[in-house]
Amino acid sequence: MSRQIIMDTETTGIDPSQGHRIVEIGCVELIDRKPTGNTFHVYINPERTMDEEVIRIHGITNEFVQDKPLFSAVARDFLDFVKDSEMIAHNSNFDINFLDHELKWLNAGLGKVEDYCSVTDSLAIARKKHPGQKNNLDALCKRYFIDNSSRTFHGALLDAQILADVYLAMTGGQTALILGGLGENQEGDAATIRRLPTDRAALTVLKASEEELKLHKEKLEKIGQELW
Repeated sequence: MSRQIIMDTETTGIDPSQGHRIVEIGCVELIDRKPTGNTFHVYINPERTMDEEVIRIHGITNEFVQDKPLFSAVARDFLDFVKDSEMIAHNSNFDINFLDHELKWLNAGLGKVEDYCSVTDSLAIARKKHPGQKNNLDALCKRYFIDNSSRTFHGALLDAQILADVYLAMTGGQTALILGGLGENQEGDAATIRRLPTDRAALTVLKASEEELKLHKEKLEKIGQELW
């Protein structure tokens, strides 16, 4: 059995070494590459205020997180949820750096995230598959025809759910066909070959009637006369 956790965080800023903290964690569980519906989601009081610029990105306000638990109250539950899994995050260095800083600040001897699970960076996978192209989550949704219309803000759980769809499409043996002869450094729409299940019901074959064949033949003859 293969267990994967698709994970995302939202934070008060970009650098935990400057005192920035996590305000949201969202995780989605996959078993044997299938979503189980099992999630881990929590908002966190960062014990500091956030600037308006950051709030505009994820929509989480200072007032909203005032009564939310501290990281210390959710750390063990989070580690239990991801334990013995393969954690997948987009630009994982960012998220893991924040999580490791939070764990270090606790001074509870909990170690680092990679003491509990392996970590895979889906951004690195995307860059390898699509060199020279945009590989943020929105661009990948467009490329793999994944609906992200509900993504008004960067929410951790919503982004984890979307990333799960992107990751499965990106690593599922599907072939992306770039249309219009675009080069490596151009962004374009792609069509995806989707594998049909082998146990699907047989397709019904509808044959044309004699009357339909006659009308079709007459139409072709008429077109031929108009062309010549």
